[in-house]
Amino acid sequence: MTSTGSGLAVPDWPNTYGYFMFSFPMSKMVGGILYEHGHRLIASITGIMTIGLAVWLNRVESRPWVRRLGWLAVVTVISQGLLGGITVLFLLPTPISVSHAGLAQLFFVLVVSIAVFTSPGWANWYGRNNATAIIIAADQPLRSLVVALPPVVYIQIIVGATMRHTGAGLAIPDFPLAFGHMIPPMWSTAIAIHFTHRVGAVIVTLIIAAVAMRVLERHRTREEIVRPAWLLLALVVVQLTLGAWTVLSERHVVINTAHVVTGALLFVTAVVLALRVHRDRFPDAMTAGPLVEAAVHA
Repeated sequence: MTSTGSGLAVPDWPNTYGYFMFSFPMSKMVGGILYEHGHRLIASITGIMTIGLAVWLNRVESRPWVRRLGWLAVVTVISQGLLGGITVLFLLPTPISVSHAGLAQLFFVLVVSIAVFTSPGWANWYGRNNATAIIIAADQPLRSLVVALPPVVYIQIIVGATMRHTGAGLAIPDFPLAFGHMIPPMWSTAIAIHFTHRVGAVIVTLIIAAVAMRVLERHRTREEIVRPAWLLLALVVVQLTLGAWTVLSERHVVINTAHVVTGALLFVTAVVLALRVHRDRFPDAMTAGPLVEAAVHA
């Protein structure tokens, strides 16, 4: 909605022009109203599905920590809805808008993590035997890198959200240079935010390259971590291309939106890889699968 300028196309909340959300006439969903009201409908359906997920986990899941994650997802999606409403009622204040964007990313990661924890691969340790589990658990450089990557990507996402909501997306209008220089020759708050986002992109790329090299060098037979490593490489190339294209196209709606979506996919892929590498550190690690020597974690 930020890309289309539709954030205030519907000025009231929780109703839509006085209508109950699900009774708003489809014939009136035109222009910005289509994006804003459509966003509310999708958010409501997501909330209902999240409650269903939590209830289902409470009925069938034996691990208490996974059940708690289900209810945490409910709290998160409700908080996200409230932030969205506050964003509208207070006319898109930047801190709340950025918080709304950031919490959405955390909710996405939380739901995907639940999917990982309840997957057959997680239950059977991705087919690892004792020796393989110990090798992965002993690879401290990899384990450190995959733990560092998600928060770095998340910070980059927050900087990007700040850039969008402060109108700094074109504060530096050229690429790959900045006003024809490696470092901007002039500064303002908008230029600083935009340039920070570019520097963050370099940092994220370097960490992803280090992760992929480590995985492919030391664990190339382990598909459960090789696949997300390759996916990270592919996504970061796409993301860098979209970031450059966003600037050069002067923030074309489709390109800008694709850039945001790819950032979310990059974040969640980094989290999935971290979870798989650190499989042995979870509460159910000693109840099934290979036994990992305690000395590994010393």
